[in-house]
Amino acid sequence: MIYFNQSTLLNTLPKQFFAALTKKAAQYINAGHDVINLGQGNPDQPTPQHIVDSLKEAADQPAFHRYPPFQGQLFLKEAAAQFYKREYDVDLDPETEIAILFGGKAGLVELPMCLMDAGDYMLVPDPGYPDYWSGAAMAGALMDYMPLTVENHFLPDYDAIEKERLDRAKLMLLNYPNNPTGAQANSAFFEQTVELAKKHNICIVHDFAYGGVGFDGHKPPSFLQAEGAKEIGVEVYTLSKTYNMAGWRVGFVAGNKSVISAINLLQDHLYVSLFSAVQQAAAVALTGPQDCVQELSAMYERRRNVFIDACKKIGWNVTAPAGSFFAWLPVPAPYTSVEFSDMLLEKAHVVAAPGIGFGTYGEGYVRVGLLTDEHRLVEAVERIGRLGLFIDKNIKK
Repeated sequence: MIYFNQSTLLNTLPKQFFAALTKKAAQYINAGHDVINLGQGNPDQPTPQHIVDSLKEAADQPAFHRYPPFQGQLFLKEAAAQFYKREYDVDLDPETEIAILFGGKAGLVELPMCLMDAGDYMLVPDPGYPDYWSGAAMAGALMDYMPLTVENHFLPDYDAIEKERLDRAKLMLLNYPNNPTGAQANSAFFEQTVELAKKHNICIVHDFAYGGVGFDGHKPPSFLQAEGAKEIGVEVYTLSKTYNMAGWRVGFVAGNKSVISAINLLQDHLYVSLFSAVQQAAAVALTGPQDCVQELSAMYERRRNVFIDACKKIGWNVTAPAGSFFAWLPVPAPYTSVEFSDMLLEKAHVVAAPGIGFGTYGEGYVRVGLLTDEHRLVEAVERIGRLGLFIDKNIKK
């Protein structure tokens, strides 16, 4: 057999962090251990039944067996516009300000390719979602990292970014509620972002994947709610988390018309849009009953509370996330995030994602996904507690 070398592009792509994590966990599972996997972001609940039923009905329509329109069904774009008007009071033109995506991840990787040339700079959060790096690599872009620190509530400190760095940046990626930290941004931060972007001619891409998961009575704001946001950026929304449709691979990007036109052009060369039955089900999700969304967010909040309480009871000094379904937990001295994660897997059979996998400023933390039932979350913490790494202060929330 002839071995064909991979392209230079493939050899420059970052290693898939979560694939390695999954492989490591599988070794313990295959060895017969009861592993509690809190290391990934794969929702554990089923898609609401009314959405599944709509897919079944739509799949029976012969018209949907044909190629869909290249840039997606207008009815799904109209549903997305209705969703944004209802949830955020944001007006969007379905035909020019919304593009259909094969899940939010596809859009986040494609947008740098649409807007940047080799050698251009993009501002990315550190820590941040590793696939942001994939988009930069595919575009040949250079990344300029914005540290997210606990001292600044895991928001980028714009005052700390030199003018020269802002002037050379063509794109900035943001993500709130935040993966991996669980931090939340407010309207004032987004207004500041718009002002900064206008001043330095930066396109803002806001990853709103966890927009449907807010806690303590606070609804996560949309970036597009900030005055002037559509002039300088877009927001990427996925149905994966809000409606438990991770495996359906459907999302959309909304906002600036020139950016929407660019991503539509790229996708014209890659796809012939999504199966129309999936688009129909997605439209039903966005415009139908929303009780399932409130129930899901409430479930994650209960899990968060149970998990954080359990951590405090073993003496782990942790902070409850304000949004998303992740908890960002400090690593005890003297361990690195990888050493601590490896020990949790080896000795407690609990999977947590080491913070260094999300960037340099992720060191010192592990990310835990609240994606199993409350009893298993408590059991995971109890297993960790038995390792004797924390002083049991009997702290109760």
